Amino acid sequence: MSFTILATGLSWYDKLVEKIPEGRLFSWRAVFDAIPDLLEHLPTTLGLTLAGAFFGLILALVFAIVKINRPKVLYPIQAVFVSFLRGTPILVQLMLTYYGIPLFLKFLKLKYGFDLNINAIPASVFAVTAFAFNEAAYTSETIRAAIQAVNVGEIEAARSLGMTSFQVYRRVIIPNAAVIAIPTLINSLIGLTKGTSLAFNAGIVEMFAQAQILGGSDYRYFERYISVALVYWIISIIIEQIGRLIEKKMAIETPKISQDTITGDIR
Repeated sequence: MSFTILATGLSWYDKLVEKIPEGRLFSWRAVFDAIPDLLEHLPTTLGLTLAGAFFGLILALVFAIVKINRPKVLYPIQAVFVSFLRGTPILVQLMLTYYGIPLFLKFLKLKYGFDLNINAIPASVFAVTAFAFNEAAYTSETIRAAIQAVNVGEIEAARSLGMTSFQVYRRVIIPNAAVIAIPTLINSLIGLTKGTSLAFNAGIVEMFAQAQILGGSDYRYFERYISVALVYWIISIIIEQIGRLIEKKMAIETPKISQDTITGDIR
């Protein structure tokens, strides 16, 4: 069932909202009446979040590996790039991406004659690019610390078996580092979900933008902002619970030593 059908087909919810007092100064009815309209744009919010998190995680892994190995050419570039992303607001980065990518594509079209239809590129591409790079700048340090926390003995054992550096990362380092990094990455994902509310500046109608549209129709801005805050709050709780399940599933249990074994060792 799509979110649109779910949001528009809840007749029982409409009947329930009608029983809520309207109010003159503040209206609880306006708060709950807006939720179905906001849920229609939930797929856009989740799409921006998941796409930004996916590409951001890949970039963060690249940034972390570059910082650990410190290659002569890539490391200074990575250091300056990450410093810039951390030192500027995400809204500024979103605007730079929104206006900068089309400008760069126009340059390629004029310089090299590339047949590029710039107007056909959806605004979501620019937003995901900005979110991914911003996410990578912060999570790269989490991943770097997790990688360096992996037991050196396991890495040396894998190399002694003849594994290449890529195989060591894929089979030993990344799986072990993931266990350490999961809690912090889940918090970053929650932050990214809330950060997608800035996408309306790029012309994307997600939940926050829809709340503004609804507020402009009846000037119940405060009530509509409460509505969208409740939806974001529920999404954050769900993500947090999913993260706890993943954390428990990936946790490495400490081997239990029986009393007989301890007694035997003492003897």
